[in-house]
Amino acid sequence: MINLVWGSSFKKAYKRVGVASPYLKPKITQALETFTDNPQHPSLRTHKLSGQLRGLWAFVVAYDCRVVFQFLDERNVLLIDIGKHDEVY
Repeated sequence: MINLVWGSSFKKAYKRVGVASPYLKPKITQALETFTDNPQHPSLRTHKLSGQLRGLWAFVVAYDCRVVFQFLDERNVLLIDIGKHDEVY
C-alpha cells in the first residue's frame, strides 16, 4: 500500500478544485484510494511526465482532471498538484 504525502501546493490546488468543481471531490477520493491500492491501475492511466516535469508522474481522475506526483520511494508518494490538464502541465 502507498502512503500519500500531501504537499502544500497540492493542498491549495485541492481546495481550489473543490470550490470550482464540487462534483469532482468524490471522484478525487475514489482515485486516491485506487492509487494507494494499486498505482498502476488501468483506470488511472498513470504515466511519466517529460520536459520540465521530468521525474514526475501523473494519473487521471476524470476527463480533464489530473494529479501530478513524485515517487519518494517504493511506499511513499508526494502529491504535488491537481487540476485541469492545462493547469498542471
